[in-house]
Amino acid sequence: MRRKSSRGALHPDAPLCQPDHPRPVTRRQFISQGFISGAATVIAPTVFSLFANPRAAQAALSSDLEALKQSCGIALQGAGKIPFICIDLAGGANMVGSNVLVGGTGGQLDFLSVAGYGRLGLPGDMVPNAPNPASPTNDFVDRSLGLAFHLDSAFKRGIIERVSATTAAAINGAVIPARSENDTGNNPHNPMYGISRAGADGELLTLIGSQSSESGGNSMSPSAMVNPAARPTKVDRTSDVTGLVDTGKLVGLLAQDDAVRVMESIQRLSDRKLARVDTEITRDAVIKDLVRCNYVKAADLTDRYGDPSALNPELDPDIVGPAGIFTRAEFDGDSEFRKTAAVMKLVMNGYAGAGTITMGGYDYHGQGRATGELRDLRAGRCMGACLEYAARRGVPLMLYVFSDGSLSADGTVDNSVNGRGKFDWTSDNQQTAASFFMVYNPLGRSQLYTGDNRPPEQHQQIGWFRRDASVETAGTPAANNVNLLVETVILNYMALHGEQGNFGSLFPGHGLGTTALQDSLIAFNPIVNGTIV
Repeated sequence: MRRKSSRGALHPDAPLCQPDHPRPVTRRQFISQGFISGAATVIAPTVFSLFANPRAAQAALSSDLEALKQSCGIALQGAGKIPFICIDLAGGANMVGSNVLVGGTGGQLDFLSVAGYGRLGLPGDMVPNAPNPASPTNDFVDRSLGLAFHLDSAFKRGIIERVSATTAAAINGAVIPARSENDTGNNPHNPMYGISRAGADGELLTLIGSQSSESGGNSMSPSAMVNPAARPTKVDRTSDVTGLVDTGKLVGLLAQDDAVRVMESIQRLSDRKLARVDTEITRDAVIKDLVRCNYVKAADLTDRYGDPSALNPELDPDIVGPAGIFTRAEFDGDSEFRKTAAVMKLVMNGYAGAGTITMGGYDYHGQGRATGELRDLRAGRCMGACLEYAARRGVPLMLYVFSDGSLSADGTVDNSVNGRGKFDWTSDNQQTAASFFMVYNPLGRSQLYTGDNRPPEQHQQIGWFRRDASVETAGTPAANNVNLLVETVILNYMALHGEQGNFGSLFPGHGLGTTALQDSLIAFNPIVNGTIV
């Protein structure tokens, strides 16, 4: 007999007091239980947001300095790679069953047992294949985003709330059943250093993250991938945003265009002087190149970032305002929305190569189903915001969502408005864990991988669950090894560029086996510059 839950829903920002957990003392524990947020990384755009396609925009330096700019190694926007954002749900969130669907060896729709779905929070009359006359497909399966979600998934409802129908039709995704330990900072979940090694870069920063940690997020990065030179940059206040680029006092005394002309003239005068001077230093040519490049970089920064107001994400009408992804009230009232807006703005415009958004308070078992539903809904809204902003910028996006561990439910039903008749989450459970990623393609929904003879549903679900809703640990290399889960995600990022053949040389000693095994771990055919190949 189902028991009824009497616990009311907690506000999405309320801390979670867990009687079966020790008093939080570490940063990770405070974040996962919601005592501190995922600390907003407020990072902002440049004047390129005025262009319909900012990546196609070029700085208006004179032609001779443009050529010198390239020789000086000033990064092109986004390094030509697909933008990458990961969302780190700190604490052990529910990812599958009640959200993304997961099944047996036959893929997402190779349904689990009723008891298995109960473990994933669904009563018998809400399992994916239960009769549902209110649905066009007479079940609880929703494929409007390509990747199959439960019809009442809070993640899915949040995404759909933020994306247009056109955007939704250009989204697809894949789920990766994979265990990770509960409530620990030792899960090396974060793939950003590997994404950087695969070529992602930005014109201002390589990596960004909403935490001042080595990974930029709550979960750590695989130690073998950490590159101190690419450590994620954290910005958490408006003054830090406008302080990302300092163009000096010349802008303000002069109009921006005039300031650029002055700096161009200084560079040319300096160049003529250098041509007549012998520095009497052994590496004379190197010294002169450094001087030339520093003048060019100063002119380039002034040209593109001379107006400090252009670095404010709140001024982007695609993000905030009547036609924006967030209303002014939403943006002002929710720090998670401000954080998401800042990171997606920087990454989608090519100013950073990849970014992590950490959202705290996902250790929500024992707090009533409604509490978890509201937090999942907000996470879905942030996912949808990233996907919709990519669509408005006209660029592709790979969005990866993970959490440290997972949880399971019992037969206590929460019939409150926000509980939605589902089972309460009652305990941590790493056996039910999984991660997933979604891909937005401006030219249409990405096609599942056709590079081997496996059926497409086995590329949409990389691995599988047992009927009792536990991860089959022998399913893939990623299933029982978080380091290999990260490698699988990076392999998929490279495959979107058609560069999976370079995986072995970039990651020597990897654990993903032969080329044939790697092919079985790839979800999608390549996307190159937004084109389906």
